[in-house]
Amino acid sequence: MSKFIQLHLLTSYAPANLNRDDLGRPKTARMGGTERLRISSQSLKRHWRTSDLFEEALGDNLGTRTKRLGVEVYNKLRTLNVDEKPAKEWARSIAKVFGKDKKDSLEIEQLAHVSPDEWQAVWALTEQLAAENRAPETEELNLLRKNSSAVDIAMFGRMLASSPDFNTEAACQVAHAISVHSVAVEDDYFTAVDDLNKGEDGMGAAHIGEAAFAAALFYSYICIDKAQLVENLSGDLELANKAIAALLEAAVKVSPKGKQNSFASRAYASYVLAEKGDQQPRSLSVAFLKPVVGEDQADEAIKVLERQYENFDKVYGACADARQSVNAITGEGRFDELKAFVAD
Repeated sequence: MSKFIQLHLLTSYAPANLNRDDLGRPKTARMGGTERLRISSQSLKRHWRTSDLFEEALGDNLGTRTKRLGVEVYNKLRTLNVDEKPAKEWARSIAKVFGKDKKDSLEIEQLAHVSPDEWQAVWALTEQLAAENRAPETEELNLLRKNSSAVDIAMFGRMLASSPDFNTEAACQVAHAISVHSVAVEDDYFTAVDDLNKGEDGMGAAHIGEAAFAAALFYSYICIDKAQLVENLSGDLELANKAIAALLEAAVKVSPKGKQNSFASRAYASYVLAEKGDQQPRSLSVAFLKPVVGEDQADEAIKVLERQYENFDKVYGACADARQSVNAITGEGRFDELKAFVAD
């Protein structure tokens, strides 16, 4: 089994606003002396793990990130005919297992990533308390699990500040996607018209606004420590392989949802390179320190990327034991074969 799996993707988006900053403009970063468009790692991971693709492939093995566990437990207790006051007290006791409780609230202060096994334990205790009409005992609040079948926790990790023994080291690292060329963020001036304004009281727009956008070809990099992933999943190699295949498909096919209705920003990766081996991983982002220019940026970006891993191999020796790619620009390769290669 190869320890590391590395994925390198090139994905092109027409004008869009995929991932906004605090001013509502597309996120950017300076690289190689020029302004680049950027999609944050957090945005990418969020959209992958909540996608229909992930749900269909791994629905029974996905956790939930929430502050509202106490609210859910309270609502369940109330449906089981527990009075309001004890329901709040018992729900707060259970929620505190996963994080510091908020004053005068059933929510906890931090988002907690709760695994399916932990939800099952929570609901079993909730029903028992309701049936026996009593508060939980201390030993019954051992609801946290170190290793579980939660693929998203195993891949992306979790931190429980109040219970560090139950933290999970992420087996998958995701870089911020960055455009391979320089960009200029532009502004779209738009108006909205009142359908019932027929001109009797004056014509004109009912609303005027601006929306920022930019187009880019993004380089994305993902590194999976398969040994860590299998360990996080309690040694379940079959589930780990299934998770890796689902992650690859989501990374290739699932787009961030920012301003989706305004820009229809849906895209598949134009090029995907997968590498396997025990060698120390490395990104190929250095290939794009010099911005790609010209009228055929996709083809040029692929050439630059492939030349970079070849040069790394010349200098350091083979940086991977095996490689496989698909190229949707030229129609080379088959995605099903790439999935089998990555998950094998």
